[in-house]
Amino acid sequence: MTHALFSPFTIAGISHHTASVADMESVRFPDEEAFLTRAGDWFKGVILLQTCNRIEIMVHGNADLLGTFLESEGRAGWQMWKDADALSHLLDLAAGLDSMVIGEDQILGQLRKSLSLSESMSVADPLITLCINKAIHAGSEARRISGINRGAVSIGSAAVLLAEEQLGSLAGRHILVLGTGEMGVLVTQALAAKQLSAIYVANRTFDRAQCLAEKVHGTAVPMADLYRYLTMSDVIICCTAAPHPVIKVQEVMEALKGRSWPLDHSRRPLIIVDIAQPRDVEEDVGKIPGVCLYTIDDLRKVNDDTAQFRKEAAEKVREFLDQELLQFIRLFNRKAADELLATLHSWAEQIRIRERDRALSRLSGCDDRIRDVTDDLTRVLTRKLLTDVTLTIRTCAERGEMKIAEDLVGAITRGENICSRTYD
Repeated sequence: MTHALFSPFTIAGISHHTASVADMESVRFPDEEAFLTRAGDWFKGVILLQTCNRIEIMVHGNADLLGTFLESEGRAGWQMWKDADALSHLLDLAAGLDSMVIGEDQILGQLRKSLSLSESMSVADPLITLCINKAIHAGSEARRISGINRGAVSIGSAAVLLAEEQLGSLAGRHILVLGTGEMGVLVTQALAAKQLSAIYVANRTFDRAQCLAEKVHGTAVPMADLYRYLTMSDVIICCTAAPHPVIKVQEVMEALKGRSWPLDHSRRPLIIVDIAQPRDVEEDVGKIPGVCLYTIDDLRKVNDDTAQFRKEAAEKVREFLDQELLQFIRLFNRKAADELLATLHSWAEQIRIRERDRALSRLSGCDDRIRDVTDDLTRVLTRKLLTDVTLTIRTCAERGEMKIAEDLVGAITRGENICSRTYD
């Protein structure tokens, strides 16, 4: 079996491996639904995966077309994976091998969410759906057999570790979490065991802030009171989905005027960890005296005690994924052959209906029972006559022998001569 694919599959990506937060912000798509609508006019299927440290566009289409599309979108600097390499990259993504924190689990939920959005927008064709579901299944199995996610920290908990590293301990501290999405939940869960004096949770929707705050025995904060609670906090961890900064320089400077140690005029230090994408905090906030601003780029430096274990587990995962890739290619090609088989079966159905109607026209005065029997007979005969050639075409597809499969359909439906043709 070759590694050739029966139909083109391409991924364009940019991630923390090669890009800074600013670089990723410059190519991010703020309106995902609008992007998918535009991409759906170019490709049979498309998935957009956007997380805090990566953007991946997966399409049922070729790399040249995807490159042209991204140029039309004014986006540059993408790494491209084509066909079998794209399938391999997708497996790495789902298994957590390509994550900033090796083995993290959040990528699986993010892939499911991306597929769900594409399905709701009617831009997820059967081939794209197969790819994402297969990758999720393989990623889950990779974690089960290797334990690579044991002890692994998420980006959210890495942000908490970074804050703890800067302060020495979070015990007795006041922490403000801005955002109640998936990352906000991970952050508050990581904070819950830190013996804090207080956890404040702020969100644009106050009900969601209340719901999350109750789970960790914290206090929900209205966005209108954000800067008042900023003044009272030692650490702020920002992880909203806002398309623009929500913490701004002038407001922070004003809020910090009354922030000082008792009996001392020096300001208490304020640590802000911004793990949102796009960023929640204006960049110049980090220049304010007494404020230490950290972003996703700084999380790369977080010391992870389980790194060596996960490195060893990653070797097991790689062996597993190498085998999974072979099965993935077979499944992909088998599904990709459906379009070619649809051409064959459509051709056969047209002939069946034509000949059935000719036969019925010769049976003058036939009743409904005869019509039904004739229809069933022609349908069964057509299906049985196509059984062997359908199996042969699927087998060719699974092996990556696209030309043979296409020539077989051409010989049957158009009478093309394949006797003189040679195949590698």
